[in-house]
Amino acid sequence: MHPSTTQSSKGLIRQPALCQWLDVTRSGLAKLKAKDLTFPKPIKDGDARQAAAYYVVSEIEAWLQSKIADRDKHQTDSSEGTNQ
Repeated sequence: MHPSTTQSSKGLIRQPALCQWLDVTRSGLAKLKAKDLTFPKPIKDGDARQAAAYYVVSEIEAWLQSKIADRDKHQTDSSEGTNQ
């Protein structure tokens, strides 16, 4: 699933929409961020803990592309090892 053209053209995406895009719950997103330190950091709309969190769509897309590239590299490495 990927963002609609309106989301990607905006440049920023709010956390609830990001969760929907990635098909994870809010706690699932928190676990993902804790586990993967390369996950893009949010931009907070204020200092309060409850302040809205926004993510830069291009950073999320770049992160996803790097994950896909890593996956594909590992699949290629694995298949080359079985051909020998």
